[in-house]
Amino acid sequence: MSLSRSSSSPRPASRLSPTARHALADATRDVYWTDRPELRPVPRPQLTGHEHRVDLLVVGGGFTGLWAAIQAKEDHPSRDVLLLEAGRLGVGASGRNGGFVSPSLTHGLAQGIALWPSEMATLERLGSENFAAIERTLATHDIDADFHVPGELTLALTEHQVPSVRAAYELRRAHGVDAEYLDSAAARARVSSPMYRAGIFEPHVGLLDPARLVWGLARTSESLGVRLHEDTRVTGFETDGAGVRVRTEWGSVHAGRVVIGTNAYRGVLKRFNAWVLPVYDHVLMTEPLAPDQLASIGWQGREGLTDAGNQFHYYRRTLDDRILFGGYDANYYFPGRIDAALEQSDTSHGLLAEHFFAIFPQLEGLRFTHRWGGVIDTTSRFTPVFGTALRGRMAYAVGYTGLGVASTRFGARVALDLVDGRDTEVTRLEMVRRKPIPFPPEPIRSAAVRATRASLAAEDRTGRRNLWLRALDRVGVGFDS
Repeated sequence: MSLSRSSSSPRPASRLSPTARHALADATRDVYWTDRPELRPVPRPQLTGHEHRVDLLVVGGGFTGLWAAIQAKEDHPSRDVLLLEAGRLGVGASGRNGGFVSPSLTHGLAQGIALWPSEMATLERLGSENFAAIERTLATHDIDADFHVPGELTLALTEHQVPSVRAAYELRRAHGVDAEYLDSAAARARVSSPMYRAGIFEPHVGLLDPARLVWGLARTSESLGVRLHEDTRVTGFETDGAGVRVRTEWGSVHAGRVVIGTNAYRGVLKRFNAWVLPVYDHVLMTEPLAPDQLASIGWQGREGLTDAGNQFHYYRRTLDDRILFGGYDANYYFPGRIDAALEQSDTSHGLLAEHFFAIFPQLEGLRFTHRWGGVIDTTSRFTPVFGTALRGRMAYAVGYTGLGVASTRFGARVALDLVDGRDTEVTRLEMVRRKPIPFPPEPIRSAAVRATRASLAAEDRTGRRNLWLRALDRVGVGFDS
């Protein structure tokens, strides 16, 4: 989504307005969700030594890994399950995202219909069942992650986005998806912004505190008998008898089966390089809003908000009345570089600050308390890639493209069924059986990303999709922020 250069649009981030500069002046360069020592659990110990034997080893302590560990124990309570996390639980994407909980397994209805029209009814049902299972797990195990379901608003910020929002609403209605179309007045009655032209309200999208979900899932997995170890990086694999010898920086483990859920961190399996593109997303968190500030924007329903453009923002109120505001930029660094230094960007954070006050000019004077970034594991079709390795002894699920808070539980289910050799409804899905189109090697990859981003930005400005984007549409490839 590109804000048009009208009188209400922000100036380039290199020339920040006094309002944006003041708002960012004292922001802590850290993730708000995990920057709360009173909530953060003490570290689990490293795993050392070479005599460890387990039935199932889970690599990665984010949402995918934790859901895999929990579901493995629910399936077979006697199964010996060990989870290894290279750093601290919650430091990756699972602890630094926006906390949107979408039932969609396909990165939205339109994307699913474009890719798997014959399976869409099944995928929608599986997404709803997965969402309900998350709710049950939180209730059964008393996981307090601030989970609530206020719904989501998708908003047109320019006139040429209005027809696409209307078309998206008609598509939902045609497929029986619960949604409400809002004209400009109705959209602004829900949330007051001079930029809103139209919107869609979908009532079945939730919000939560992602770090508290990570920590709650970790406690739950331990209560079921899973052993968790942090600061234990996996360095290699090899077949060993009927199982897998897993090398770590401190020793090794013999596992009967292995599940990989490492998000954008691709060093575990080199094959991920072809399918997963690491892109950096940036986020701001405000201080709590005062009652008069809240009154000026309405937003009493606490809906999650997103824009209708290609480069889009996502934003939401926390339960203590802060506003999280992120997205828009999706920065790829040659040649797929992942580095903590890239989590802070004066350009991207400055641009977000400008856009925030363009959308909510009545909040001038509000300050940001935190600024951070993180890596999104995007694929060419915006949905995960699933598969097996080492003659079926290892399975993986990666590539959630920023929509993994809920779908990681489904991805973990798929990976468990694959590694156990089970023929199930989910393993028979075309989405599971077929890989996305691989990204080209460097330097072609970087050139393609630049061309795609420029084309998407041009479409956001003009409302017209160029030849490059239409060609990508025909082969089912895209790029998303």
